[in-house]
Amino acid sequence: MNASNTTELMHTLGQQALAASRLMAKASVAAKAQALRRLAALLREAGEPLALENAKDLERARANGLAEPMVDRLKLTPKVIETAAQGCEQLAAMPDIIGELMGMRQMPSGIRVGQMRVPIGVFGMIYESRPNVTIEAASLAIKSGNAAILRGGSEAIDSNRALAALVQRALIDAGLPADAVQLVPTTDRAAVGQLIAMPQYVDVIIPRGGKGLIERISAEAKVPVIKHLDGNCHTYVDDPCDIALAVKVTDNAKTQKYSPCNATESLLVARGVAKDFLPKIGAVFAAKGVEMRACPESKALLAGVAGATLVDASEQDWFEEYLAPVISIKLVDGVDEAIAHINRYSSHHTDAILTTDHGHAQRFLREVDSASVMVNASTRFADGFEYGLGAEIGISTDKFHARGPVGVEGLTSLKYVVLGEGEVRG
Repeated sequence: MNASNTTELMHTLGQQALAASRLMAKASVAAKAQALRRLAALLREAGEPLALENAKDLERARANGLAEPMVDRLKLTPKVIETAAQGCEQLAAMPDIIGELMGMRQMPSGIRVGQMRVPIGVFGMIYESRPNVTIEAASLAIKSGNAAILRGGSEAIDSNRALAALVQRALIDAGLPADAVQLVPTTDRAAVGQLIAMPQYVDVIIPRGGKGLIERISAEAKVPVIKHLDGNCHTYVDDPCDIALAVKVTDNAKTQKYSPCNATESLLVARGVAKDFLPKIGAVFAAKGVEMRACPESKALLAGVAGATLVDASEQDWFEEYLAPVISIKLVDGVDEAIAHINRYSSHHTDAILTTDHGHAQRFLREVDSASVMVNASTRFADGFEYGLGAEIGISTDKFHARGPVGVEGLTSLKYVVLGEGEVRG
């Protein structure tokens, strides 16, 4: 597709999304719920056709030499499809927050002032690999009364087209505009450049993928971006703490799954508990093949652990997001040094303290400058579904407009509402 055709295509999508967003903003609760339930039913009915389209993507990916873990992300297995369908049903059952009035208060002048929750309008989403994100984004767009323009990865184009067609069928069946969710039909990279530079149509861009993609979008976008670049998450083991709890939670935070952005990448340990705690967690990591990049003090305490892979930590390791069976380990004096270290080196995504000291826990919650801060829990819980949001469109480490897992509420805005009975300003 040549440049002028791509520009024309994206502007057409933008115009259609803007028109659809006006209709979605006033759609009834019942119509949105009907669309979501219909989409769940269509997903379950379309198992075989979806598998055929997905097979095209898998075959092309393998022919192009895509690494097997990346191929695995492309798979639309029956379990993946069922999870997506259940997500739609959960969203349909959740209370609808659009039009909600908050904080109405009477002013001395006689007017009443409050705020109303409203859709953002049109969001663009750019994502890689996993085709199930098409359904997550579409279902959240429907629930929040927005319109969405979705640009999935070229490696999943056939799967995404098939899924987007189901979304549009569900919208039409519920009496809603098909253009409320549009998939960019081309794999031309120029389409991304157009999508992120159309403030006349698009209110916010949400990139979901590797750091390179997100950095590019953030640098070039002419509309606001909701994003996070890194997930350098910390678990801090405090003095005092429950050692058994600390071992269990730290193990889960690191090894339950290595690739998500909420996996712990850096372990801080208070010197007062290090002799007791480190050999225990070191044995767990050694058994699971986790490489430990340790400061000199922690390395000395881990030296006796059978089968441990120990490496001297560099300054860069404190910044690193590994997404792999690797963890950095550092001893600190206590909660003050832990908080200072996290605020300097973390990516402000998710950080946890494991402690039995209520005062330390409260200080950690107040002073650590991250989107999610936890006490005695695994960082792996930083997730929209686990937070009860029904689904998430991504995680934001920005402070505006949304922070942390972004669900329906993160795709809305507030406007002031004034109710009067003929009051005039004196």
